[in-house]
Order: sequence, then C-alpha cells, then structure tokens
Amino acid sequence: MTTGGAGKPGGNADLTTDLARRQAEGRPVRVGLIGAGEMGTDIVTQISLMPGIEIAVLAETRTDHAWTALAIAGLPRETAEAADSRAAVEDAIRAGRMAITGDGTLACTADQVDVIIDATGNPGVGADLAMTAMRHGKHVVMMNVEADVTVGASLRRAAEEAGVLYSLGAGDEPSAAMELIRFAQSLGYPIIAAGKGKNNPLKFDAKPDEYVEEARRRNMNPRMLVEFVDGSKTMIEMAAIANATGLLPDKPGMHGPAATVPELAKTLIPAADGGLLSRTGVVDYSVGKGVAPGVFVVVKAPHPRIHERMRDLKMGDGPYFTFVRPYHLTSLEVPLTAASLVLHHQPHMVPLERPVADVGALAKEDLAPGVTLGKIGEDHYRGWITTVGAAREGRLLPVGLAERAVVTRAIKAGEYLTYDNCRPDETMEIVKLRRRQDAMIGSG
Repeated sequence: MTTGGAGKPGGNADLTTDLARRQAEGRPVRVGLIGAGEMGTDIVTQISLMPGIEIAVLAETRTDHAWTALAIAGLPRETAEAADSRAAVEDAIRAGRMAITGDGTLACTADQVDVIIDATGNPGVGADLAMTAMRHGKHVVMMNVEADVTVGASLRRAAEEAGVLYSLGAGDEPSAAMELIRFAQSLGYPIIAAGKGKNNPLKFDAKPDEYVEEARRRNMNPRMLVEFVDGSKTMIEMAAIANATGLLPDKPGMHGPAATVPELAKTLIPAADGGLLSRTGVVDYSVGKGVAPGVFVVVKAPHPRIHERMRDLKMGDGPYFTFVRPYHLTSLEVPLTAASLVLHHQPHMVPLERPVADVGALAKEDLAPGVTLGKIGEDHYRGWITTVGAAREGRLLPVGLAERAVVTRAIKAGEYLTYDNCRPDETMEIVKLRRRQDAMIGSG
C-alpha cells in the first residue's frame, strides 16, 4: 500500500507562487460561489485564508445563510454588501467588497468574476447556472457531481464552444481518485479497480425523517445526509470516475465488499484469481473498516521486476497491489481548482466526450401514478449505477432528471424509474440538455 499519488497538474507549488504574485499585484482570482450550505460555508472560510484569490460574489437563495457563512468564516460584515442587480454586484466588487445576492445568475454574469464554483447540490440548478456562466466567459468548477453524471458531456462541450474550462473540483473523492489513477497510468500499470471507502453506514431505504437528529449534530441538511447513507452519492461519484476514465461498473450497483485496505488487492480483482470481478478496469467501493475516508486504486504488477520491487517495498504479496490516498478534503481543496483553471488553464477532472456509465433511480417505496417525485436523498428513490448500454436498453430515467418528474404507471419499491413509468419535467433546463446530449451521442 502507498499513500498519496501524482500531484495535481501544474503543481501546488506553482500555484502558491502564482497566487502570491496575484496578491502582490492586487489582482486576485475572483470567484463567484453559488451555494452557502455546508460545503459553500467551508469554501468561504478556506478562501479567506488564501492569498491571491477571493470570493467576489456569494449567491444563495437564502441570503441569511450567506451572511451566516461570512460570520462563521470570521469575516467582518462590512467586508460584504447586499446586491440585487448586476450593477450593484459590479459596484460592490469594484469597492473591494463581496457581493451577497439571492440570484445565482448575477454571479455568472458579473464581468469581474473569473470562475464560478457551483456548490448547490441540485443537478437542475447546477446545470442551468453552469451553462449561463460559460456563455458569459466564466470557467466552471462543478462540485455538483449529480449534474456532471447527468449532463457532463454536454457541459464539457459547452465549455469548449465558449472557450472556457469545465472541471470537477479537487478534494472530492472522484478527483482524489483521479490523482491515483493518473499516477498508476503514468507508470504504465494496468488499472484493475478504482474507488472509495463508504463514509456512512449503508442503508438503501434511508429517509430524511430518520436522520434529522444526526443531521443537526453534524450541521447538515437531512436530505443531503441521506443521499450519502442510501448509497446515491457513492453511485454518482463512481459514475463520475467512470465517465472521466472509461472504467466501468462490473455490475449494476457495483459489488461494495466489506474489504479492508489490505484486503482490497485480494477482493477487487478477477474472479479467476480469487476476487469478485468479472472484468478488469472497474469502479467500485468498499464498506470495509479503514478504507473511508480514503480512495484507492488496485493495479497488477505488469512485469516480474516490478512485482519483486513492490514486494520488497512492503506493498503486499502481489501480483495485485493497492495505492491509497487515505483522506479527501472535500470543499477545502476546491479553491485549488478555481485557481488552476484561471492561472494555469488546467482542469483537475473532465468527463469524456461520450459517457460510459449512467446513474438510474430505484424506487425506495411503492409509487402511485400522479406522484410528483422529490429530490435525491428524499423518500422516493435512490441512485443506482449501471453502464450506458444497460441504461439505454432499460430506458432508465437518469437520477438527475427524477426531481419534479411525475409517475405515470405504478412502480414497486426496488424497481427502476424509467421513461415508460415517469414523465420528466420538460421545462427544466437539465432535461432539455440531457435530451440534446442523448441525441448527440446516439443514446436517445
């Protein structure tokens, strides 16, 4: 086992120098941050500690939460001012103050903003705002993995057409795993499996009402907590890795073994060698003790000499070996991506032109015709990863399109939501974007 991996492209040392220079020149990287929940508040705090980068606009529909984020970060109230128009936003930035607004589009259209960070957690909202930002010449850092796995190929294409950059944010498990994947690939080691440890106890039928107290203790939204507990977030994050690398889920929902770190290289390997996998080059996760909050890559030593050296370096018995990054810092690393996009024109994680994995939705409870579906992490459904081919064949409704969809045929608990038993809300920008994406890649 090893910890760490390849550094991020461009190198944080270079970013340190370049951010310091921007600070000295009085030209900080200016961020438009959308969302002031748990993750957004972390970003406000983290950026306040960094030279050469600042939040120019903080957009949150509940503006009182934005002011609370400011207070939690220890920033005096007079460092910001309320702004309800584009002119007011521009005036605040010119005056050296953070503009606080309830309208995310004002962050996306402000002339003085360099890069947008989406921390909304809502796929429909995130996709819409990302498209607006890119049309206005802004780079986009997407923390909203739900949007990425639904329309990531479209967002990548839109960025290319607009001459800007689109990237998932550093620090979350997908981009942390990408560091290890790049590390192994750069050495010429075949990737057998890549994934993460499951952070929260797995309970597929979890509902927010059961987690109100725990969410309060952890300063979280119960719905957001349940998205982790019911496995949806894990499915979504592993699909993001798949769609950035070409790795595939070995089966719908993946295996999710209870393998510890030393057991990964004996478990997430081909069945012919005593493991679980029917193929190599997969994404998966473990609920085994000690893997979370880290990410991992299992490789096979491609040469006897490499096998010998790995064994000599206490990496295990081989021929399969595990590289581990034992932590991920979620929102705390995200500002590095914002800086990297602006200063080095280097994204940290970008989806492929054609996705290979999709995340469908399984009903958590019986759903009757006429029911309007809620959000990911609520009572109605949970995410479930599969291949694009299987999703197409089953006409699965992507989990990112389920919110506000109407059930048209009775659905039993455990059954997939599909285009045949649900009608997505065609007025949502993300639904239109996904329709165009499916037509573009021939999967509609």
